[in-house]
Amino acid sequence: MATAMVNGLSIGYDVIGRRGRPWVITPGGRFSKDYPGVRELAGVLADSGNRVLIWDRPNCGESDVCFEGSSESEMQADVLAGLLAHLDMAPAVIAGGSGGSRVSLLTAANHPDVTAGLAIWWISGGVYGLMVLATHYCGGSLHAAWTEGMEAVAALPEWSEVLERNPGNLRRFLAQDRRSFISTMERWMQAYCPRDDQHVPGMPDDLARSIKVPTLVFRSGESDAFHTRATSEALASLVPNARLVEPPWGDREWIERQEEREKLGGIFVRWPLLAPALNSWASDELG
Repeated sequence: MATAMVNGLSIGYDVIGRRGRPWVITPGGRFSKDYPGVRELAGVLADSGNRVLIWDRPNCGESDVCFEGSSESEMQADVLAGLLAHLDMAPAVIAGGSGGSRVSLLTAANHPDVTAGLAIWWISGGVYGLMVLATHYCGGSLHAAWTEGMEAVAALPEWSEVLERNPGNLRRFLAQDRRSFISTMERWMQAYCPRDDQHVPGMPDDLARSIKVPTLVFRSGESDAFHTRATSEALASLVPNARLVEPPWGDREWIERQEEREKLGGIFVRWPLLAPALNSWASDELG
C-alpha cells in the first residue's frame, strides 16, 4: 500500500505503468481504487504507454476520512489536485465515472494547473438521481448523528470499509464534534439540491464553461435515471472544448450492471471497454 500526505490527510494510491502520459482514474460512489474494473481500466491504459494513478478519495478505502469543505466532491477534488502535484504527475488526463466524474470536473475547473485533459462518463444528474444521492451519501450519517451520536455514525455499514482498511478512522469519527458534523452533512446534502443554473451538483454552469482543456464526454443511457442523458448532453454543450461520444455499451448498461453486480463482482467491471476511445481521443486531442 502506497500512501501520501495531502492537505493533512493520508491518501492511499497506486501508480500503474512507469512512463508515458499521466492519467488518473476516479471511481464513483464511495468505492475504492480496488473495486473491480478500476484497476483493470488503468492496466489497459498503462499497456498503451500511459502512467495511471488510481486512488482512494478521502472517505473511501485506505484513505483518511474528512468532513470539511462546501461539498464532499469539492473536498476530494482539492485533495486530488494536491496528490497529482505531490506525485509529480501534473498535468494529467483526469478521468472518472459517476461520482468520479463529478470529482474530475471540479478538479479540472478549480485546478487547471494539474489538468491536461478531462474524460467523464455516468455524470450524475436529474431531480430523482440527485435526491437519491443526497440521501445515500448524507442521510444515514446525518440521522445517526442527530439521534444517537458519532459512535452510531461510525457503526453504520456504509463506513465499514474505511474503518477496516484504515483503523485510525475510528478515532477520527469519534473526535468529530456532533453539531459540527451535522452541519457538514446538511451542507453536503444541500449541494445535491437541483438548481436551474447547475447541472452538476456543487458546480455552477459558469464554472463548467471555464474549463478550457480538451474534454471527452460519454453520453449517458436514455434509460438511466441516475446519470441522465440530458445531463451528459448539457454538460458537453457547456464545456467549450468538449466532444460528446457514444459509450462502448448499450442503453441499459447502468441498470444491467446493478442487476448483475453480485454475479460480476461490481458495477464498474466493463470500464476497460472505455480504453480504446480514451486512447484514441487523447492521441487526437493531446498529441
